[in-house]
Amino acid sequence: MAAKSTPKPFIPWKTRISISFLSTVTDIARRNGTLNRRLLNLIDLKSQSNATPVDGVFTKDVTIDADRNLWFRVFTPTAAVSAGDASLPVVVFFHGGGFAFLSPASFAYDAVCRKFCRIIPAVVVSVNYRLVPEHRYPCQYDDGEAVLKFLDDNRSFLPENSDVSRCFLAGDSAGANLAHHAAVRVCKSGLREVRIVGLISIQPFFGGEERTESELRLEGSPLVSVPRTDWLWKVMLPDGSDRDHGAANVSGPNAEDLSGLDYPDTLVFVGGFDPLQDWQRRYYEWLRKSGKKAELIEYPNMIHAFYVFPDMPESVQLISQVKDFITKRLAELN
Repeated sequence: MAAKSTPKPFIPWKTRISISFLSTVTDIARRNGTLNRRLLNLIDLKSQSNATPVDGVFTKDVTIDADRNLWFRVFTPTAAVSAGDASLPVVVFFHGGGFAFLSPASFAYDAVCRKFCRIIPAVVVSVNYRLVPEHRYPCQYDDGEAVLKFLDDNRSFLPENSDVSRCFLAGDSAGANLAHHAAVRVCKSGLREVRIVGLISIQPFFGGEERTESELRLEGSPLVSVPRTDWLWKVMLPDGSDRDHGAANVSGPNAEDLSGLDYPDTLVFVGGFDPLQDWQRRYYEWLRKSGKKAELIEYPNMIHAFYVFPDMPESVQLISQVKDFITKRLAELN
């Protein structure tokens, strides 16, 4: 009897070519604990900030600390400003890329944040945090917390009609991991003006020593694979740590106790062809067991990071669901 073939996701040919090219180049760029940044910069197309509106959004870059290249890009919807809306929610966004690649200026993430900004609508703050392997844990989490504290003390760097008391954290992949840890940190330390009222976790990058069923079954999946994620955790985590470190395995043996924290209501997205899906579901289940409000939305036929590829029709659907989550959450606060 013939072996049953493993189903494969439908990926438009343009997207498939892009993914294959990106995977090949990033694999070549990975060395024994270092990255060929010169090679990566050749393929990381950048978008400049624009004071004149583009697609209904204008942007500006704000530097917090030039020495550590800590800055953020602010996206403001022109229609909401022109209409004189009383206030707009603020979405602090952390980009993906395994903690090692990309930035808010990267073409794909500039485009994604423009969509969030225009469609929600919201003021979006996209954070440029330090990357591994040049800057290991906890640099990324320090940067995420620093941006939130900066906004808490420097409200004037945002548009006048932005409401930092209605602030959402969001991120995809490694950015979703960072958003979680930033939320835990500020829940502990406290903020005066900024209030985190929701968290959008898009296919978060978590892991552990265990090889999960989805990691084994989906070996060789686009973008994400066990060898790639193992390398990323190795160059991110402290020397001598394993993947059950609390930064990676957030719901594992070294998990934080969330029970006493005002952790925000959370929306978690999972893809059925994402090898990380078992870790993502565990995160969702752990939040629920910790007494926190969490919602899970699954895309059974989608790969990791599908929503950043505009040829994938589901990307529009995901952004619409993020808007619904924010709208619902804001209504609950009124």
